[in-house]
Amino acid sequence: MRAADIVLCASLALGASPLHAADPAQGKLLYETHCGTCHYEKLHDRKVSNIDTLSALKAEVAKWAAQTDRRFSPAELDAIEEYLNLSHYHLTK
Repeated sequence: MRAADIVLCASLALGASPLHAADPAQGKLLYETHCGTCHYEKLHDRKVSNIDTLSALKAEVAKWAAQTDRRFSPAELDAIEEYLNLSHYHLTK
């Protein structure tokens, strides 16, 4: 079995979808490009945030994405959510 196959099998076992895996690097770029003009680091302060689940984070990302002048695909919204979770929220899946 090739190393790439092992990684794919492991990610599937953990519940990841190979067709729709969120890319946090893409999420960071999208966030910094389209969201960062209105947002700043303090906005994501865990001490004052009311986001305490992944579904709440997903809803918040979708809500504010609609306020931009760009239409995001579902995969792009997932990437932004993944980036924010890894970099700020650290919510469990």
